[in-house]
Amino acid sequence: MSLTVSVAASLQDAMKAIKVLYTKETPDVTIIYNFASSGSLQQQIEQGAPVDVFISAAPKQMNALESKGLLLERCSAVLGETPMSDCIKKGTRQSLITNQVVLVTPKDENGISNFKDLRSDNISKIAMGDPESVPAGQYAKEVLNTLNLFEQLKPKLVFGKDVRQVLSYVETGNVDAGLVYATDAKLSNQVKIVATAPPESYSRIIYPVAVLKESKNPDIANQFVQFIIGDSAKNVFLRYGFTMADKGVGSRE
Repeated sequence: MSLTVSVAASLQDAMKAIKVLYTKETPDVTIIYNFASSGSLQQQIEQGAPVDVFISAAPKQMNALESKGLLLERCSAVLGETPMSDCIKKGTRQSLITNQVVLVTPKDENGISNFKDLRSDNISKIAMGDPESVPAGQYAKEVLNTLNLFEQLKPKLVFGKDVRQVLSYVETGNVDAGLVYATDAKLSNQVKIVATAPPESYSRIIYPVAVLKESKNPDIANQFVQFIIGDSAKNVFLRYGFTMADKGVGSRE
C-alpha cells in the first residue's frame, strides 16, 4: 500500500527524515512524496491529482481546498449508534508547525546587516518566493510592506518558484540577498542570516496538514497524520529548527 503526500518544499529534509522513522514502524506502507510550492500543490489537487495528505506552508492554500470541500471530514458517531445525519463532523485538518522569516546573504557578503540596507545602490538583486503562489513569498512581501520597503525594492526583486530556489539563488551568488525561512537558512553553510524579520511584521507562519477527501486510503492517511504530529516526528521537526504549533484545528488565518 502507498500514500502520496504533497508537501511544501521547505519541509523536504525534515519529512525525508520522518519517512525513515515511519517506515520502520509501518513497513507495509510506502510513502511517496511530492515536493513543490504550496500554491502549485494546491492547483494539482484542485485539478484532480491523486493525493492522500497535503502539508501546506500557509493556511491560505489549505483554506482554498477546504472551501471547495476537498478535505476529508471524519464523522464521530457515539458508540456507533448515532445516525449519520446527527453525527458531528470533525475535519482532519490540524496545525502542524511554525517557522520564521529571515534575511540571508552569501557567506562572504558584508554590506548587509539589516532589511533597510537592501535600499543601497550597491544591492541590485534580492530574491524571494513569488507572493502569488509561494507562502514564503507571501510572508516576505508582508515583511517588506510592513517595513515600507516593498515598493521601493520592487525593481530589485527576483521571484523564485519555491523557497528552495530562492535559497539556491543566494548560495550561488546570483542575488545579493534573499528572504527565506529560518529552517532553510539553517540547512545551508553557504549563506548567513543577517536579520530576522520582526514577528509583528507578518502573519504567523503555520503549516497545516490534512487528509484529502479523494484519498483512496483515508484511514492509513489519517494514521500517517497522527504519526507526524506525534513525539517521534516532533523531535525531527525541532532538530530542523521548526516550532510545534498548538494542537487542534489548523489555523484559518
